[in-house]
Amino acid sequence: MGIEFDYKNGQTPIDEEEKDGLKIKSITTQEELDEFEQLNIEKAVEWIIRTKFKPEKILTEKFVQDLHKRMYDDVWKWAGEFRKTEKNLGIPWTQIGVELKNLLNDVKYWIENKTFTPEEIAIRYKHRIVSIHCFPNGNGRHSRVMADIIMESIFGNEIFSWHQSNMVKANEIRSQYINALREADNGNFKALIKFAKH
Repeated sequence: MGIEFDYKNGQTPIDEEEKDGLKIKSITTQEELDEFEQLNIEKAVEWIIRTKFKPEKILTEKFVQDLHKRMYDDVWKWAGEFRKTEKNLGIPWTQIGVELKNLLNDVKYWIENKTFTPEEIAIRYKHRIVSIHCFPNGNGRHSRVMADIIMESIFGNEIFSWHQSNMVKANEIRSQYINALREADNGNFKALIKFAKH
């Protein structure tokens, strides 16, 4: 008997093979999974706080994968590995490496040329890495942590507050977040920046 997933609005289902990657076999509910993932993420955040990242190391494929591994390695065998399945959103899985490289190069260009404000660069990065959807699961949370690392380690700014919430649980906040993401899909990043700051 496996875990039954209760997908919230905007969450991407994982397939059976990916479910088999669950390391903690005693997990049987979505709530238990959320708790274990949250504990793992808190360990990753402690690592982030202790570590001084060099800006040039952050905008690499290796860092993107290492961070995801740190965030989910206690829970999922495939933590830090790019997905090898198609999802209800995201690009074809075979294009992940190419599109991520393009994104990282774009962000470096934006930073060097001050194309956007630091906040908008971090949010544009967050939005685009979610649309690539590098990993089987955890892409939203991973992208928010990455945006915070960009704000703090590259720009020396305060991290975002993201409504100080676990968006897996808070329905009203989650729907605000999904709506802000949809606006960003249409090229308007104001709502997503505003959401990130509150």
